[in-house]
Amino acid sequence: MLEAIFGNATAEKVLLYIESRGEGYAQAIADTFDDVTLRMAQVQLARFERGGVLLSQLKGRTRLFTWNPRYAFQRELRALLRRALESLPEADRRRYFLQRRRPRRTGKPS
Repeated sequence: MLEAIFGNATAEKVLLYIESRGEGYAQAIADTFDDVTLRMAQVQLARFERGGVLLSQLKGRTRLFTWNPRYAFQRELRALLRRALESLPEADRRRYFLQRRRPRRTGKPS
């Protein structure tokens, strides 16, 4: 959908992942998408960090990426990504972007 703008499908998936979760790391991104390898995710994350779109910091041994608040077009880019997420088929949104990250509280209805 946006790969023509970002250059390739992996770049699009990386940014959609970060937008949907607010942060992410290469292994989690690679594990989420069947056609994205760890190396592909690392290359895109490094490219976006060099370009000033994302920032990273080490948390333990994991390099965690988040949006760079000083990136001049952050608001516009994130609005575009939110629109792209909304236009995805429901099955894709549920499969890739709406996964629970922690268990449901005991006794809470589904």
